[in-house]
Amino acid sequence: MNINRPFYTEQMKKLVETPLIKIINGVRRSGKSTLLYLLEDQLSASGISSDRIIYKRYTSMAEAEIPDAVAMYKDIASRTAGKGKCYLLLDEVQEVDGWEKVVNSLFEDDGHSVFLTGSNSKLLAGELSSYLSGRYIGIPVYPLSFREFIDFRKARGKDGGSIKDYIESGGFPVISTGDFDLATAQQIIYGIYTSIVIKDIQRRHKIANFDLFNRVVDFVVDNMGKTFSASSVVRFLKGQGRTQNIEQVYDYLRWLEEAFIIYKCRRYDLRGKEILATQEKYYLSDHSLIYGLKGFRGTDISSIIENIVYLELRRRGYNVYVGKLYDREIDFVAEKMEGKDRLYVQVCRTMPEKSDREVENLRTIRDAYPKIVVTLDEYSSDNLEGIRIIPLSAFLLSDRF
Repeated sequence: MNINRPFYTEQMKKLVETPLIKIINGVRRSGKSTLLYLLEDQLSASGISSDRIIYKRYTSMAEAEIPDAVAMYKDIASRTAGKGKCYLLLDEVQEVDGWEKVVNSLFEDDGHSVFLTGSNSKLLAGELSSYLSGRYIGIPVYPLSFREFIDFRKARGKDGGSIKDYIESGGFPVISTGDFDLATAQQIIYGIYTSIVIKDIQRRHKIANFDLFNRVVDFVVDNMGKTFSASSVVRFLKGQGRTQNIEQVYDYLRWLEEAFIIYKCRRYDLRGKEILATQEKYYLSDHSLIYGLKGFRGTDISSIIENIVYLELRRRGYNVYVGKLYDREIDFVAEKMEGKDRLYVQVCRTMPEKSDREVENLRTIRDAYPKIVVTLDEYSSDNLEGIRIIPLSAFLLSDRF
């Protein structure tokens, strides 16, 4: 059963006739293939004949006879010949060497509407851009939001679930569409992680020393939501008796980003109005990855909440930074429209009703943009000098911040 995800299907529907290549990208198992199936249904419902809708999944055995770009082009051209404008839904195109030339020809020369998915940001940004010069638009896809998590559970005849359920289960659709105990769910999540590393990192970059790579991953996971640099990782490895040059650490971090395992959150100096070059934070593409790699640890809850808030801001189209104001840190500075729409967010596990410790950093900001503290507690308030206290569940389900 393909459960609708209207947040994405509405975006795709609006872009169907837009003269741009539509790129659906995100971490593996986040639901990209399902979105193409949903789009196929939308196109059929709109009156487009089925022979003009071409769905190809390049990770399936059915496409094993497509070894290269020439074969890929001939195959699609034979299916579209004489039919006029067709709608091409191409899943995991990076599995075919030279796919970008094929996509360019199908779009530019043949005039088809093209949607494609992929699980590597370098493939879908750097290499494609050299052929299309900006004639494409990205649709970033993330694992389930809390709202989607509730919808998925209800679609399966279950109760909507609580924020506690979401924290414990994570957002990968495969977990939300099955009934798994905690140990099985963690095994599935670890399997997702290893498949990403093998298919999207090892195959492309040929990691020579998996022990060092895994230690870098351990460092990132253990320091999720904390600022650090590649030099910090090198010092950590040295303390373990392992030597590693800083360039290799940068490579590992970049490869993890390209495979959408992690996202980099850069620091922004609110006083100097500039993005800083050092001491970034990193967040996981889904907080459940921490369970697959480390198991469930109560000490991780604060970082997990922060990870959830970070992804929700990105999901809603914000550019997200860590704020620096003098010696203070703002967890998130979220912006749209080149700073015209801005939001400041602090995240904490608990918020004592009588305490103002968690809002002190926000008080130092002297502009009129919204300022929010998000907490796991159910306590809320709108009266702390314009600073709102919002429970995590309410924040995630709100239509507007």
